[in-house]
Amino acid sequence: MLNVVPSFSRIGEENAFAVLARAQALAAQGRDIINLGIGQPDMPTPPHVVEAGIKALRDGHHGYTPATGILPLREAISRDILRRHGVEVSPESVMVVPGGKVTMFMAILMFGEPGAEILYPDPGFPIYRSMIEFTGATPVAVPIREENGFAFSAAETLSLITPKTRLLIVNSPANPCGGVSPKSEIDALVKGLAEHPDVAVLSDEIYGTMTYDGEVHHSLLKYPEIRDRLIYLDGASKTYAMTGWRLGWSVWPKPLYDNARKLAVNAHSCVNASTQWAGIAALDGPQDCVAEMVAEFDRRRTIVVDGLNALPGISCIVPKGAFYAFPNVSRTGWKAKALASALLDEAGVATIGGPDFGINGEGFIRLSYANSAENIRRALERMKAFLETRPAA
Repeated sequence: MLNVVPSFSRIGEENAFAVLARAQALAAQGRDIINLGIGQPDMPTPPHVVEAGIKALRDGHHGYTPATGILPLREAISRDILRRHGVEVSPESVMVVPGGKVTMFMAILMFGEPGAEILYPDPGFPIYRSMIEFTGATPVAVPIREENGFAFSAAETLSLITPKTRLLIVNSPANPCGGVSPKSEIDALVKGLAEHPDVAVLSDEIYGTMTYDGEVHHSLLKYPEIRDRLIYLDGASKTYAMTGWRLGWSVWPKPLYDNARKLAVNAHSCVNASTQWAGIAALDGPQDCVAEMVAEFDRRRTIVVDGLNALPGISCIVPKGAFYAFPNVSRTGWKAKALASALLDEAGVATIGGPDFGINGEGFIRLSYANSAENIRRALERMKAFLETRPAA
């Protein structure tokens, strides 16, 4: 009998991929499925970025690169951070990794062990809790509340810190709720963290370019008082529609950087070379493609929110960032996951049940508006017909 270590019994999954697989299986059976479940831009990677990747292959960039990433890309990331956030970051503190999850994995491995506590947003990206439980640490949910516009509360977050707290995970703009934390809350959080100098912070800013209605994304990199314990997470997947390229990056405080490098060496060796050269083209090239994509998401956001608020038993506050709506479905009488399953199986609309994002997700479902406006309208029509004719089980 094969005996794997017990921690694998605690590891979770990201159900968006399970829903995607189910949607694809139904489509293979001839069903017309509209997928509002997966968090992936439906736009192609910008042509100049694709051409840079092709050129890199033609130029012979086929071998290993440094585990931390090629220096020209780390320099481009530093320039991008200066341009977007007004903060100077040394390329020597930048780590290039295959996607955003790797930084989460590394940070949680560094601080998670039995007896430790790690704070994470709930509802939040499911890999946070999954990895915390895998390490044996205790996951402590920071409630992300609808009444706060799905932004975190600094006071509530700080109240959950104990002597056992090793790491705090912050995500803004947020998945799955679309909340953007205001500067006042971030200021209060940073001020309060002065009382907890041994708590590291992982700031997941993967949706940092995607805000609406004049909202401004305030990076935690702007706060020098926590830079010596801040891990900054970003990447190309969402901003440049490069999910399949697997290109992420992070900025590490000096005491942790070599730990991250060693994990990279042991885990994935390096990010493939052509992707890294494509990343340089994305960061240093024209940014109008980003603005155009965000403008299109903004247009779809209006369609989604207006449409959801017209459905029986559903209300939806306006998301301020990312490309997700997180409507409240509690008045439909359905449990969230049961409703999401029924919408897929019976109405042909893929969504994600709120509890897949945490214990505070009950009563909500997540819709991604990274799909065409036409498909979103069709999905809303199907949801309306379903809710008007199908009582809760």
